[in-house]
Amino acid sequence: MESDYSLLTTEGVNKRTLDIDSCSTRHILELINNEDKTVPYAVEAELEHITIAVDEISKRMSQGGHLIYIGAGTSGRLGVLDASECPPTFSTPHDMVQAYIAGGDKALRKAIEGCEDDESAGVSLIQSIEISPSDCIVGITASGSAKYVIGAITEAKKKGCLTVALVNNHDTPLSKIADIAIEPVVGPEVIQGSTRMKAGTAQKLVLNMLTTASMIKLGKVYGNLMVDLYVSNKKLKDRGVRIIEQICSVPYKESLDVLTRAHYNVKEAILMKKTGLDYDASHKLLGEFNGNLSNALNSVN
Repeated sequence: MESDYSLLTTEGVNKRTLDIDSCSTRHILELINNEDKTVPYAVEAELEHITIAVDEISKRMSQGGHLIYIGAGTSGRLGVLDASECPPTFSTPHDMVQAYIAGGDKALRKAIEGCEDDESAGVSLIQSIEISPSDCIVGITASGSAKYVIGAITEAKKKGCLTVALVNNHDTPLSKIADIAIEPVVGPEVIQGSTRMKAGTAQKLVLNMLTTASMIKLGKVYGNLMVDLYVSNKKLKDRGVRIIEQICSVPYKESLDVLTRAHYNVKEAILMKKTGLDYDASHKLLGEFNGNLSNALNSVN
């Protein structure tokens, strides 16, 4: 049965912006800004479901599982964006958080809208990648009716994976088949149906929560510091030095020296400075505690 798109909240007409085409530039921006202010409240209403998802995702990740995003259009691009930031931010393996978009990577730059209607392509995607019941598959679609995403989630369920729907309407076809449904309903868009706006913003906020909270639970953050970052450029090198400087209360130059001796591994450098252990011993100790810096430090102090 085909979806009746006229019933979707995301396809509704926003009565607050009916005259936006005749407004001054300032007023246009105020209208957009006022609509954007409602997005965090829509996300807040879904915190219970997001909590369940994070707990399940982090548990699976701790057992070697993966988080896999699948979306179409803006939703797919947002998934790719979130996944691509995990390795430099948390030093995760590149396959730990993955993302796929309808139409393939070429759809990242050029809209290929028809691809979202190809359910068989979503099924084929899941059949072509290595997944297991320890993995979590998150389908992202504002309407909740993109066939590509539905096909992928349906196939993932057959393989025993945990499935999550991230949509912007209630009781969507995708919500009904997923194990967990996250539905931040942001209401009609400033421009009718332009879900790259409020719906996309809500999706971005939720995706940030799923990965960031999961990584925190996996011990990849110390306090609120990015101690598991991958030093791949000057900015991240400087950030790593400043993190050591802050945690160990030592001058910048001394922090840089220990980071260099730790082969640019921030957590090992902190252990070395705080405990007097050499790099090999620090690396081994972290391994004993699955990379959790707090637990490693507590075992020595």
